[in-house]
Amino acid sequence: MKKIFFLALLTSIASISPASAQVKTQYGDNVGTLDGIIKAFYDVVTVKKGEKPSYQRDSCLHIPDARCGYIRPKKDGGKALEYLTLKDFHKSSDEFLAKDGFVEQEIGRKVEQFGGIYHVWSTYESRNTADGPVIERGINSIELYNDGTRFWIIGWFYDGESKTNPIPKKYIGY
Repeated sequence: MKKIFFLALLTSIASISPASAQVKTQYGDNVGTLDGIIKAFYDVVTVKKGEKPSYQRDSCLHIPDARCGYIRPKKDGGKALEYLTLKDFHKSSDEFLAKDGFVEQEIGRKVEQFGGIYHVWSTYESRNTADGPVIERGINSIELYNDGTRFWIIGWFYDGESKTNPIPKKYIGY
């Protein structure tokens, strides 16, 4: 009797565990967990030289009409925000990603959450190949929401590291 009770208890705990949230897109990305959607966020921009990223796959991670952008330096020393639709970002980054290949991986994460809304500070390193030298580091600011079933990316923005804009140590690591 104790064995049956113990097995029933384990089964019920496993059914409510967040790790059991297996909601997958048609591309196999687990969007039922925060770790899963962040992994997919990085995987989708990882492409080999001469190949193109799957923008259909990327679009499955985002809400319709998602916005994204990046901070770029201005000639006068200031900074400007490039603010785009996800579709426009895809058009502008296609040639860049395919030219030499691109691998981006997360090296740190800080998460803030309230109810179904999440803000993720995701620190990254970029390379042209998985074992190549780092060509850029920076931080992605990612806004997400969980509809009770899965995570959706609302939008994201990034800023690259530079001599005058170093990444604070608190954003490296987990």
